[in-house]
Amino acid sequence: MKLSKEWRIGMKDMQQILPPPRNRGQLKKPTWIIVLLLLVCVFLVLSYIHPPQTSGSCYIFSASSCETFSSWLPPSFRVLSDDEIASSVVIKNILNTPPIESKNPKIAFMFLSVGSLPFEKLWGKFFQGHEGRFSIYIHASRDKPVHTSPYFVNREIRSDKVEWGTVSMVDAEKRLLANALKDPDNQHFVLLSDSCVPLRDFDYVYNYLMHTNISFIDSFTDPGPHGSGRYSQHMLPEVEKKFFRKGAQWFTMKRQHAVVVLADNLYYTKFRDYCKPGMDGSINCYADEHYLPTFFHMHDPNGIANWSVTHVDWSERKWHPKSYETKDVSEQLLKNITSITESVHVTSEERRETMIMPCMWNGMNRPCYLFARKFLPEIQDSMIELFSNYTTKQ
Repeated sequence: MKLSKEWRIGMKDMQQILPPPRNRGQLKKPTWIIVLLLLVCVFLVLSYIHPPQTSGSCYIFSASSCETFSSWLPPSFRVLSDDEIASSVVIKNILNTPPIESKNPKIAFMFLSVGSLPFEKLWGKFFQGHEGRFSIYIHASRDKPVHTSPYFVNREIRSDKVEWGTVSMVDAEKRLLANALKDPDNQHFVLLSDSCVPLRDFDYVYNYLMHTNISFIDSFTDPGPHGSGRYSQHMLPEVEKKFFRKGAQWFTMKRQHAVVVLADNLYYTKFRDYCKPGMDGSINCYADEHYLPTFFHMHDPNGIANWSVTHVDWSERKWHPKSYETKDVSEQLLKNITSITESVHVTSEERRETMIMPCMWNGMNRPCYLFARKFLPEIQDSMIELFSNYTTKQ
């Protein structure tokens, strides 16, 4: 007891000697860290559900594109509508169905024109001697054609008015495909304008198109105002901005793809209603430049070449491509075009990024172009003479 008492006295004395303990307030919780983490989580969730729709929004964290920012996010899973499920089933079944075998496979040449075709004589020379290996279809939107070649007589289909830049261009394409598909021997389908000319002889074109299993549909990403800048959020949820593509309308496609185009109504309707001049007040969207490139990028990206076999010169950087006059046409011009083995796309951004892609045909780098536009009617006689001489040298 005495020892215990002494110990207590000692402790008391020590407390008097030592300085009194400082009063520490209750430890503050790191609430600012918690708030910051919550804000970041909310931001990421919102970005995932509602991805940025303008290029400026993509530069918050880096100078890369929206696709780069969203690439590390998990894929979104949403419940598909009945129309989307039905469309997906139909498209997959068509693409997985073996093509119809024909004892006499033909190419359908489909001409989109306002009236008479100025190069009928030239095309007649192209077709001569190859009867039974091709079919011809003409969509004359304004005037009844006057023919100068027997191959084109009575080849007009029921046509309707076509206005540049509107979905009526796509309607005319579908009308041509529908008529051409009635012939089971037609295995490949070529869309041409009235200003198109052939660059190769018939055998070269036939082998190039018939001996590959892809469609030559132009499709590329353009993040600029004349590409993704034309996208409308009204296309959601079926068409997301990341799938929106651009390309020239002048395609060639295999039979399965032609059937798929006619079977589609869901995506066509989206472009008919929300890709048109004056959309959302100031956006000029052209369905013929975006519908098929976007549609096939979404549903069969490996089944298309992503370039067109019809050459056009945009080097003048105008609303319309360069037109070839008599003074421009020469054997050297044809050599220059037919020797091109790379497809070039230029974006509409201010920096105008150039994308170059080799033209691959069955795994081999081949010349890209079989046809060319825009040639003025005055050059037909010169082209007939050049075509005869040039193609015999190929």
